[in-house]
Amino acid sequence: MIEARKLTKRLVDGKTVLADVDFTAERGQFTAVAGASGSGKSMLLKCLALRENWTSGRLLLDGEDVFKGGWKAKMRVKREIAYLEEKPDLNPNRTALKNALVGTRYQTPLWRRMIGSVRNDDYMGVMDVLEQVGLLDKAHMKASALSGGERQRVAITRALVHGARALLLDEPVTGLDPHSAERILTDLKAMCERGIAIVAVLSNLEWAEKFADRIVGLSEGRVVFDVAGRRLTGRERSML
Repeated sequence: MIEARKLTKRLVDGKTVLADVDFTAERGQFTAVAGASGSGKSMLLKCLALRENWTSGRLLLDGEDVFKGGWKAKMRVKREIAYLEEKPDLNPNRTALKNALVGTRYQTPLWRRMIGSVRNDDYMGVMDVLEQVGLLDKAHMKASALSGGERQRVAITRALVHGARALLLDEPVTGLDPHSAERILTDLKAMCERGIAIVAVLSNLEWAEKFADRIVGLSEGRVVFDVAGRRLTGRERSML
């Protein structure tokens, strides 16, 4: 479980982008984070993934304070929590398979990495996940030839073969056609059933209502509601 307690983030100009945020992400749960532009959604995910430092508050992983646990606890966060940006960071000249294989290097002995050696088990593991996300037939296509939705699924595959137990996704379906968006969200929902924690920033509230087990609303850096996944009330929508 990922838990943030009273997380506050102030920028160098003094602007507060997160204010006393309490947040949890449970394994096997799909949590949608909703809010207007500038509400702190992306910053929250970056702090949870240690992509950004925070001003005050605590971050715990399975009850262990990340900073009190020292570098080992921080490495565990980086190993187990994957942060995926809106636009996947893929090498356009590499195939889907080779982009996803990047995730296996964190579990490969240093000497193998130095000589560029990849085990057959790594290939098979990546191919298995590509099949799960419906990209087995695109494994040998370059990333530049894939659609936006397909590139997002390659990035998800890479995170899973890296060994991630939680996926933090910043606008994973923004700009995608409805079919591609639904495919990705359906895949993410299925991953929850395998015990993976999913936290996704979703601007489209209808998607959040349909797929999320829990919806957290942010406004001006504060949590304004934290409810079970369902159709939001008019009042809740007006708070965003």
